[in-house]
Amino acid sequence: MPSALPDGDVAPPDGALPAQALEGLGRRPFGVYVHVPFCATRCGYCDFNTYTAAELASSRASPRSWLDGLRTELALAASVLGTPPPADTVFVGGGTPSLLGADGLRDVLNAVRDTLGLAPDAEVTTESNPESTGPAFFEGIREAGYTRISLGMQSAAPHVLTVLDRNHTPGRATEAAREARRAGFDHVNLDLIYGTPGEKEADLAASLDAVLDAGVDHVSAYALIVEEGTALARRIARGVLPAPDDDVLADRYEQVDRALSAVGLHWYEVSNWATEPKAWCRHNLGYWHGADWWGAGPGAHSHVGGVRWWNVKHPARYAATLAEGISPAAARETLTPQDRHLERVMLELRLVDGLPVEVLSEAAQKEAHQAAEEGLLDRDALAGVNGRFGRCVLTFKGRLLADAVVRRLT
Repeated sequence: MPSALPDGDVAPPDGALPAQALEGLGRRPFGVYVHVPFCATRCGYCDFNTYTAAELASSRASPRSWLDGLRTELALAASVLGTPPPADTVFVGGGTPSLLGADGLRDVLNAVRDTLGLAPDAEVTTESNPESTGPAFFEGIREAGYTRISLGMQSAAPHVLTVLDRNHTPGRATEAAREARRAGFDHVNLDLIYGTPGEKEADLAASLDAVLDAGVDHVSAYALIVEEGTALARRIARGVLPAPDDDVLADRYEQVDRALSAVGLHWYEVSNWATEPKAWCRHNLGYWHGADWWGAGPGAHSHVGGVRWWNVKHPARYAATLAEGISPAAARETLTPQDRHLERVMLELRLVDGLPVEVLSEAAQKEAHQAAEEGLLDRDALAGVNGRFGRCVLTFKGRLLADAVVRRLT
């Protein structure tokens, strides 16, 4: 959840949505995102809306006031949506949700269940920092109803973790993944970051070996992005560290894809690999397919029927606003057809199934065929079969240049 909020239109104090946004609600997948804004320490590369205890010491913000606000916002969501569809997916992110402990995460899920409801087969994910987990934690949240765990590993190399200001012991992330599996979680994800200054090919290879040894069914791997205003950005600006190199990032991506594919973890989104479709993150698929979701918590973003809004950032203001009976939305926007088309191309093109070619303009379809000639899109997928329209599916080369392909198709 990035810390900077965009500009937008004034959001109504009661959180009401226009009637057209509510049309079709329930016929589209519906998810709930819960943002936990608390962290024990601040990682040097992180630009998310998070706060340490020291940063909140002068305010009245606390996990308890945040949870009270969360319950109030979820009740508001139920009221705004009328007869809300039960959530198909819930994703508790942050920040560090595992700092709430198993009991705190149980309270979070109960708040969703009591206000919006859960579909019988709902996917329920929480992010966790390996250092704030253990066997009892995993057993507790599994019993509470969580079905999926996402653990922040980033790297197995101590010097890489030091550059990232990651405060966990190498090896703890993979041990936490094993503990989660022993607690009954079928779906466990490990997050990696590649391209950190000072990371060598051998460092990433060791990280990948550790991930594979943990036996997880899902891996997310992201190129390091240097966000303005972070400690990492300041160190690079001073020349203390070199900036990530695009050619090196491409080499690292190829290394990740090759290692994961060799053992049956196949890409289904540019930065995500899984053993089989049932291991895919359904919540994130909702984002990529433009579904509906309510984002609850400080700085959280929501989208329903083409209307997008985002909450105030600070936990103290978030809780105080809700205590006054006012929506915490800071601003919102109504997406135009052009906006929605652009986002569809940007997001669906990143998926293994790609984008239907017929949604593109005639000029963009010509660009798609030219991109296929250049090896950026799969020729066979674009051609279609049995008279059916084809799809724009990225090749490996296309994945490396996905942003450039999007620009050509829009």
